[in-house]
Amino acid sequence: MNNQKQQKPTLTGQRFKTRKRDEKERFDPTQFQETIVQGLNQTGSDLEAVAKFLDASGAKLDYRRYAETLFDILVAGGMLAPGGTLSDDMTRTEFCLFTANEDLETMQAYAQVFNKLIRRYKYLEKGFEEEIKKLLLFLKGFDESERNKLAMLAGILLANGNISASILNSLYNENLVKEGVSAAFAVKLFKSWIYEKDINCVACSLRKVGMDNRLMELFPANKRSPEHFSKYFTDAGLKELADFARNQLSIGARKELQKELHEQMARGDPQREIIAYTREEMKKAGLSEQAMINLIWSSVMSCVEWNKKEELVTEQAIKHLKQYSPLLKAFTSQGQSEISLLVKVQEYCYDNIHFMKAFQKIVVLLYKADVLSEEAILKWYSEGQQNKGKGMFLEQMKKFVEWLKNAEEESESEEDEAD
Repeated sequence: MNNQKQQKPTLTGQRFKTRKRDEKERFDPTQFQETIVQGLNQTGSDLEAVAKFLDASGAKLDYRRYAETLFDILVAGGMLAPGGTLSDDMTRTEFCLFTANEDLETMQAYAQVFNKLIRRYKYLEKGFEEEIKKLLLFLKGFDESERNKLAMLAGILLANGNISASILNSLYNENLVKEGVSAAFAVKLFKSWIYEKDINCVACSLRKVGMDNRLMELFPANKRSPEHFSKYFTDAGLKELADFARNQLSIGARKELQKELHEQMARGDPQREIIAYTREEMKKAGLSEQAMINLIWSSVMSCVEWNKKEELVTEQAIKHLKQYSPLLKAFTSQGQSEISLLVKVQEYCYDNIHFMKAFQKIVVLLYKADVLSEEAILKWYSEGQQNKGKGMFLEQMKKFVEWLKNAEEESESEEDEAD
């Protein structure tokens, strides 16, 4: 008979085994995935329970190392292979974003799960944004419903500030654009984004990352026109976005046009050539004559270095504007364009202190050069808004306006006598 007693496992040994098991869960990718999948299967579709499970699991699982695995499972139910297909040899769960109901309320609830997770574990922020960028590149590997859910989620996350609008760079992938996937995805994304915020917030986010002028690139080159963009997004119920993009194109066209005008004037190109070029570009960009005259005035006034002495700058301005009066005249064929120019002159003289006393002389010059009509001047004098120092300029213009009124009365009297 063996007198030796069977040795019981010590407490130290038990702790060692437990620690080994915990380390396996923490550092083994397969074990990590199985632990997450098992937890999601247990919590099911209860997203509050999912959020609590993820919060607690971060203390014992290495989220930092396996962030991509974690987000793949939460979105697609398992690890994603390149292209967006699920890896066959990995454990999966049926409780994920792609299997959820395709509605905004459910997507908002999922957005809260991600929001809570990232707020709890701040180091996941960068990995989460990289995951979204990757998922957008995999869009062709997902079915339409999966793409729609991802688009709605992305729109909500953008509205909440969980991710940057720079993720949209992935949508400019040539293959996604060519097959129309990018544009269709963008519709769903912008709808949920604008629903959560508004077009002004969306526009601000796009500008921050330089995306405000790139929306046209969601379409293939042969469809990359303002007309197609506007119709596509307006028909999809996103007129606000279509209007914003049109306005951005107009701003971009104005900047390019002003730059070219400045260069033409610096070279001393003949004004007939400048006028012809400007009319052509104005037509292409769909700019109004009022917008055009404002742009021309700014170009004319910025192409010269002005004297710093007030008594000399007026003479310099008169000489300079006399030279460019044919250009100004070519784009003041409408009464409203004349008023626009008058307001621009008023604002310029107010904003540039050396021109304060030059306003009346500039207006008289433009009147004599047939750039401004007496009707426009009288209308500005009597109806214009009281801003940008207009009270002072009205005083400057008082004698000239009286002269115009008397000349007009004399002309009417002469016509009556002739009748």
